[in-house]
Amino acid sequence: MKTLLIIDVQNDFMPGGSLPVAEGDTIVPVINAMQPKFDLVVATQDWHPQDHISFASNHEGKSVFEEIELHGKSQTLWPDHCVQGTKGAEFHPDLDTTQWEAIFRKGTDKAIDSYSGFYDNGYLKSTGLAGYLREKGVSQLYLCGLAADICVYFSTYDAFKEGFACFFVEDASQALDQEVYKELRKEMEYLGIQMISSKDIQ
Repeated sequence: MKTLLIIDVQNDFMPGGSLPVAEGDTIVPVINAMQPKFDLVVATQDWHPQDHISFASNHEGKSVFEEIELHGKSQTLWPDHCVQGTKGAEFHPDLDTTQWEAIFRKGTDKAIDSYSGFYDNGYLKSTGLAGYLREKGVSQLYLCGLAADICVYFSTYDAFKEGFACFFVEDASQALDQEVYKELRKEMEYLGIQMISSKDIQ
């Protein structure tokens, strides 16, 4: 079953949002156009409590984008974003959600961040996404969304480790940091993840 996983296409990651990805809104029509080509469409939604540990505002004396150590790992401190129940956490208003069968929320535990749609950053808790996809009989997984160098990358990496054949749809994704993305792209190609355009999808 050919499946599309749409990652975090939410208002706060759009131009004018609290954690904007440059030209993040340009991927919305691309995602809308390719959805009918898939048997199954699912999505992830960043869904943080206000007191989330990744927010710089919850660390006195710390600045946005500063790095701290958390659970033995490096943690970037972000501006408040995708707070549960806020406009910023909603999907882009032009994004077609009518074909979606499920939405998997992540980043819900205030004590740990969760870039991947499959696990938190410490691999302490699963979102249940891998099990859901297996039960649906998914073998090929196409991934896209925001941001290409963070949540889409980590979701793709985990999907690959879970044994899915992964296709990264580049024109339906945008990176927060283009230089970081260039390096991650090389890594994904090395692993055997297919880097494709939406036009390549039959």
